[in-house]
Formats: sequence, structure tokens, C-alpha cells
Amino acid sequence: MNRSTDDLLPIGLEDRLPQQAAAVTRIMRAALTAMDSFGYDRVRPPLVEFEQSLGQRMHGIDTRRMVRFTDPESLRTMALRSDMTVQVGRIAATGLADAPRPLRLCYGGEVAVLQADQLDPARQRLQIGAELIGNDGVEAASEIVSVALAALERAGARNISLDLTLPDIVDVLADQAFPLKADDIASVRRELDTKDAGGLAQVPGGEAYLPLLYAAGPFDEAIATLSRIDAGGALASRIEGLRQIVDKIGTRARVTLDPSERHGFEYQSWFGFTLYAGDARGALGRGGSYAILGPDEPAVGFSLYVDPMLEAVGDEAGEQRPIVFLPVGHDPETAQRLREEGWRTRAALSNSCDAKALGCSHQLVDDSPAPL
Repeated sequence: MNRSTDDLLPIGLEDRLPQQAAAVTRIMRAALTAMDSFGYDRVRPPLVEFEQSLGQRMHGIDTRRMVRFTDPESLRTMALRSDMTVQVGRIAATGLADAPRPLRLCYGGEVAVLQADQLDPARQRLQIGAELIGNDGVEAASEIVSVALAALERAGARNISLDLTLPDIVDVLADQAFPLKADDIASVRRELDTKDAGGLAQVPGGEAYLPLLYAAGPFDEAIATLSRIDAGGALASRIEGLRQIVDKIGTRARVTLDPSERHGFEYQSWFGFTLYAGDARGALGRGGSYAILGPDEPAVGFSLYVDPMLEAVGDEAGEQRPIVFLPVGHDPETAQRLREEGWRTRAALSNSCDAKALGCSHQLVDDSPAPL
């Protein structure tokens, strides 16, 4: 057997060894504790569902990216979840349909995609997040941003940045302010996505959207530019909403605005945001407003991904509690007392066991831990 190839993992998947696994667990626990403190109740949807269910609750969900297979019981197509937000929407629309609104739910679990993309090579990720269902107004949006910041802060992230966007800006402006034919809306979106001024000018009616490319940057400057662009006040309520959200953030995060940014906002509506922090190279998470299809219920929420959060938190996430070495013949009651006090213990299985080699920081001497 050729172990060098048989033990390889598929591209985009990796093991988490003890220190990283401990860090992931600590981050997840801290973030969920922060959400709980704001009154968000945790739900745990299944890892696998019918493909149709996962694809019908929100706009922009592409089931072709999911790992799919046939259920041997029902012979229907099933899929591994690629986004837990969709499942929370299903829960809100079914099992919690009669629960009082606004409904506050949080979650944490693994998600998977069939193929990675160039911007994110991971095919399996640990997703944690919160959803406020039944309201997508400014107050709800402000709360969900505050909860997202609290989750990052509780997990240990520093130097947090928040990049705001208006995912439906082209649809709003194309309706009256800067009219576009239906066939040209997608073209304008595409050129804005690639920040291609030349390509945008070639689209019929696209020239009117050129100023959006220059309405990006630090929030105060960008929102002022966007206000000057706004024709006939089509964006007035959205601009005022963003200003109110930013006022409530205060100095907790550096805020920027890119009103036409749509990457990662497949189902968001009037506002969206991306979170960055510390030395992390990529986004830590995204959120915004959306609608749960079926009941057509408004909602706001966010999702965080733990892998980039490890970079943002740094060494703090990997800190290990001291470990007490328990020699052969130790008193079990003393060992239990230490564990109840918060110590970790590792017991010798024979007299040949070496405390330092086992990673212990202390050794049980009489009834107390002594540093090695």
C-alpha cells in the first residue's frame, strides 16, 4: 500500500490538529456566547437535506455548488448544506412559523461545497452566525451589525473593519433614476463587479452608472459622493439607513463603503456588509438583509467563518490551559478535584511515561500541582 497517496485528503479539505482544533472550538464558543447574550437562541439543522429544500428558500442559491447524492430511502436528490442561513430560513418558515416576531436565532456547524473558487480554496468550512427574522429595517440592521461586532470582539479579533454595500443598487436606479432595459441590467452589474469603466460605458445607459465606481472608500467621503450621485432621491432612504447604522457603530470598527460590491451577496437586498480584522488576509464573514421565500418574510443576518478568524485572532486563539501530570498510583479524588477546578490532567499509564514529553506543564506532588 502506498501511504503517500492513500492518505492524501481531497483538495480544499484539511485536518485540524490539537492546537488548531482547540482554537476553533474556543472561537466558536466565544462567538456563540456573544450571540446568546443578545437573546439569540441556537438551532441545529441537519447536515444533509433534500436539494430542493436547500435551493428554494432564498434567491441566488446555486445547488450545483453543493455535494449531491441520491437518498436510498426516498430516491430523491439530497445535498450537503453549503450555507446554514438557508436552513435557518426553512426552520423559521416551518417549525417556528408561529413563533413571535422578530425571531432571533443563531447557529454553528460545518458546510461544504463541491468545488472551491479562486478567492476561497476551502471546500469545507465552519460557519457560525445569527439571523433576525421578521424585520429588515434600520433598527434590525443596526442590531445585527452590533451582534456581529460583539461576536468578533468576544472571539478576540482586533482592528475590525466593516465594508458596507447596497446589493440592489442597480435594480433601484434602473427602475426610474437611470433607466435600463431588462437585458442591460445584468451587463451593468457585471461591469460594476469588475470595476471596468470602459466596459460600463459601452453598455446602453451604463455611462450613468460610472460615478458609482468612484463612490467607494472611507464611509464619510463615499456616502457624500453617493448622495451627490443619487438622482431624484431614489437612494435617499438607503443612504439615511446606512448613516444611522454607522452612527451606532461609533469607534468599534473602521467603516468603508463600496455601494456596487456584490461578491458574496447572492441573496441580500437593500444593505450588506463584509467583516475584516487584524492580519487576516480575507473576509471573516458577511451579512445583510434578505427575504425568506415562501412566506416572503424579511430578515437580516450574518455569517462568520472560523478559518480566517484564526488569522485575525492570532496566538490568543491557540492558548492551552496548563496540564497536570498524574503519576502512577495517584489519588483519583485529588485528580477529580483538580479537573473540577479547571485543570487539565494527563495520567501516566506506566512508570516510563515522561511528563514533559506528554506536554504537561505541572506534576502532581502530594495533593497539589507543582510546575515542571
